[in-house]
Amino acid sequence: MELRQLQYALQIAIEKNFSRAAEKLHIAQPSLSQQLSKLEKEIGVLLFQRTTNSVEVTHAGLLFMEKAQAILDMVEQLKREMEDISQMRKGKLVVGSLPITGAHVLPLVLPVFQASYPEIEIMLMEETSANLEHMTASGQIDISLLSLPLQDESLTYVPLIEEEIVIAVPPQHRLAQFSENPQQSINLSDLRDEPFIALKKGQGFRQITIELCVNAGFTPRIVFESSNIETVQSLVAAGMGIAFVPHMVSRGGWSEHAPRYLSLSHHPTRTLVITYRKGRYLSKAVEAFMTTFREVVEKQQQEKRS
Repeated sequence: MELRQLQYALQIAIEKNFSRAAEKLHIAQPSLSQQLSKLEKEIGVLLFQRTTNSVEVTHAGLLFMEKAQAILDMVEQLKREMEDISQMRKGKLVVGSLPITGAHVLPLVLPVFQASYPEIEIMLMEETSANLEHMTASGQIDISLLSLPLQDESLTYVPLIEEEIVIAVPPQHRLAQFSENPQQSINLSDLRDEPFIALKKGQGFRQITIELCVNAGFTPRIVFESSNIETVQSLVAAGMGIAFVPHMVSRGGWSEHAPRYLSLSHHPTRTLVITYRKGRYLSKAVEAFMTTFREVVEKQQQEKRS
């Protein structure tokens, strides 16, 4: 059974005449008759009583026309809804995010996005890197904001932005004075004896902390762990240790009790990406969200540098 056959039967029922129905449908009358016969043979009932002068709908035909009309109406409604989504008049987007990104960037990104696309509903899910990868791969989340590297091979990604990683030290630290000089940088190997504060296992940025130190020739001595980057920075400010911090979440402004941020000589970075399951179609809503995210983050970084 084909949709066009439903349309043909409905037009015949309206016109009660094969010639007029064929004319309205812009097909030849023999083709119309052939398609109707094929449909009646498939469903096993007669839809029309044909006489020399007229065509009358049978009892079975009346029921068929009612259901056929409902089906065609639903198809038309579906087309319109899909058109609305493609034109971003409405829709739904499930976004996964690391707590770091969610706390510091999404409050800036989401208002901008919803101002441009007010009918697109955003559902936000904050999880660890490992959980976000699993939920994205299983289809529970449309896209996730993560940092490289990814562990799940069923995922692919689109790079959003390359962000510098800085080192946060207590305000009374021996190196704090260098934070006043943007041209001054620190060799990471000189920090091998420092106590480190890091995010807990399962957070992608913790792995970055470990790898940066290992690449510099030492294993960090982690004295405190937290699941929240703000807590990490507060512990640094209290003099409990030092920590790697993404540039976007470094605390702006200057306070006597705030951490001091120093550039590292090799200027390490992390790559923020939009992650999604391989083979999954990227809707225009996703593309618009990626564009908005990139523009907002770049603007924020420019403001921090100025």
